[in-house]
Amino acid sequence: MFYWVVKAILGPLLHLIFRPWAEGVENVPKDGPVILAGNHLSFADHFFGALFLRRKVISLGKSDYFTGRGVKGLLSKAFFSGVGTVPIDRSGGKASEAALRTGKRILNENQVLGIYPEGTRSPDGRLYKGKTGVARLALESRVPVIPWAMVNTFEMMPPGHALPKLGIRPGVKFGKPLDFSRYYGMEEDRLVLRAVTDEIMYALMELSGQEYVDKYAASAKVDAARAAKKAVKRPHP
Repeated sequence: MFYWVVKAILGPLLHLIFRPWAEGVENVPKDGPVILAGNHLSFADHFFGALFLRRKVISLGKSDYFTGRGVKGLLSKAFFSGVGTVPIDRSGGKASEAALRTGKRILNENQVLGIYPEGTRSPDGRLYKGKTGVARLALESRVPVIPWAMVNTFEMMPPGHALPKLGIRPGVKFGKPLDFSRYYGMEEDRLVLRAVTDEIMYALMELSGQEYVDKYAASAKVDAARAAKKAVKRPHP
């Protein structure tokens, strides 16, 4: 209920201020379980990704969003609950299995599950290598995957910016459903999981027009931080 209240309040304001656009909304089925696999460009994706859909999109988000203290913590919890985010532990290992179980439960309830296969926001607007959790969910739950591409949200609200820039129209594109039924029963095969994930990322690349980087976004962020640290320590001539 809270999700629809937030959407009813924010929706008209977002349309009025930013004039967002969408393509391929008809590709999202009106009922039944489905995975929306999206690129992750900006914090603004949480606002515009599901704006044009009449179905609730439930996404998996790090538990830190729900455990903060004070007023800021309460606001964070309220916001992410309002945009349909379910808290999960993303530390890896057993936590990853728990996240997959949560995703399967959502799909078993015939709902729409939104996933960002890159695992984190893009540091530079490019599309990074996808993690195979999305493939496992698709094969184990036997549901279609719809590429879900955000457009212009990086330019509108790049990393480090607390407020979006005006004058940039954000968009979202929904691709044709991807059918992976030929791989059902093969969800334990790592090569199959990688092939399915790469097919999803390729569809996202074509839909979004982004440059693809065959590297995990989290690793790219670590490398960039190390390079910046070395640059600071390097003595000036």
